[in-house]
Amino acid sequence: MNKIIKLISAPILSFVMLIGLTSVGNAETTVSAEVGFIFNTLFFLICGFLVMFMAAGFAMLESGMVTSKSVSVICAKNIGLYAISGIMFWLVGYNLAYGIPEGGYIGNFVPWSDASALETGYSDGSDWFFQMVFCATTVSICSGAMAERIKLWPFFLFAAILAGIIYPIVMGWQWGGGWLAEIGFSDFAGSTLVHSTGGAAALAGIIILGPRHGRFTKSGVPTPIKPFAASSIPLVTIGVFVLWLGWFGFNGGSQLALGSFADAVSVSTIFINTNLAACGGVLAAAVVTRLMFGKTDVVQMLNGAIGGLVAITAEPLAPSPLTAILIGAAGGVIVVFGTKLLFSYKLDDVVGAIPAHLLSGIWGTLAVPLTNPDATFSAQLIGVVSVNALVFIVSYFVWSIMNSLFGITLSKEAQAKGTDVTETGVIAYAIRD
Repeated sequence: MNKIIKLISAPILSFVMLIGLTSVGNAETTVSAEVGFIFNTLFFLICGFLVMFMAAGFAMLESGMVTSKSVSVICAKNIGLYAISGIMFWLVGYNLAYGIPEGGYIGNFVPWSDASALETGYSDGSDWFFQMVFCATTVSICSGAMAERIKLWPFFLFAAILAGIIYPIVMGWQWGGGWLAEIGFSDFAGSTLVHSTGGAAALAGIIILGPRHGRFTKSGVPTPIKPFAASSIPLVTIGVFVLWLGWFGFNGGSQLALGSFADAVSVSTIFINTNLAACGGVLAAAVVTRLMFGKTDVVQMLNGAIGGLVAITAEPLAPSPLTAILIGAAGGVIVVFGTKLLFSYKLDDVVGAIPAHLLSGIWGTLAVPLTNPDATFSAQLIGVVSVNALVFIVSYFVWSIMNSLFGITLSKEAQAKGTDVTETGVIAYAIRD
């Protein structure tokens, strides 16, 4: 019996000794450098897994929002862009962002290689993976906005440019220690650096691309819903819940450490504020659509969740729970009015990515000084304007060049057949008479 007890207790005691608890004071736990390295690396990897799962959420959301004749292409775009983002971020993106000189503008064009050291506090590979899935998220934002009329391979080409060059440059301005970090710009997990970047690139794309054939009347009024009906609202809902789940990795992982009492408390606070902001976005969109249109728009509620999540991403740690709800609620309201704004300019954003990511991202970034005393409105404004201006201008130029060289918009006839037929030859849903 004693042997059994020793056998069971030995590994338990060893584990306790490993994680050390070498001293406890001022409500903070100190562990050895190696144990901190292990915890932080594991934290990066787990949060990275969650953010990767957002790729599935985007695929579900977009597949449900397009018509049933364009679902296979959405699936192809989402798995394709993830693969492209992974390769491009390894090939050039990571060091373009993190090879930047202090206060500089651009890093170096060399592939990533592992340079792990105990002094860093986490495995270099875990950081690469965590940052790579952020890159893929940025590219995913573009996919749904331009759905049902863009050619597949031009989109893949743009995905490579966005993942390998455009996103890493603006990312490096802040997270790589570039010039925005130098002036005091603050964007905790990427309301601007990720979400507005994806939204600005998508806005440039839909301007060049034009709306789906028949989407607007000559007077600019959106056509009745039937020709453009979403293929599956339940699938959209599941997609949003998957994104909501992934966002805990997105924002929580941006604490960048889980090796101390303070870090654990901070991550918990971030989770709470992230969740409450999404709740605020949902309910605000529900109330506003009911008051404005006499009906509660479930699509706007779902996008309201995204808008709330995007808004809190710039600063999920400092706000109180009530403030987080209000920040998220404002994001939900922005989604509703942003959608009407796009309609007024006859801009066809199939999934509502631009209101949810670009506009809510701008709001969330500008709201940071409301709760973070270290941030200034002037630095936030400079960051928002510079990032979105660069991304929009470069993206507009790239889309324009591609359009002039080989065209990016499917013909009227191809759109009528459906992109599943014309682009992949794989039909997602059986056509019924």
